[in-house]
Amino acid sequence: MNILLALVPISLLLLLVAIAAFLWAVRRGQFDDLDTPSLDILGDDERPAPRRERALADASRTASPGADTPRPADSRQDPPPAGAAGKDDAATRRDA
Repeated sequence: MNILLALVPISLLLLLVAIAAFLWAVRRGQFDDLDTPSLDILGDDERPAPRRERALADASRTASPGADTPRPADSRQDPPPAGAAGKDDAATRRDA
């Protein structure tokens, strides 16, 4: 029965927080237009996204003189997996 002395004030506090959040959302206009946001996904974008080549050209123009020009991500080589060099060396030693 003593737990009710704690739960009732906590529930009233949570109720007040929920009412305050609702009133804040109403005042900020969150409920003004309920139809348009769901239809926005169906429309086309007004301008197309920039192409990768254009982005690379812009990046190379802004690079300082003498700096390496950025390479596309596809041309970069991944580092060898950990321990791969040791395996190749061991195979070479066995063959020799």
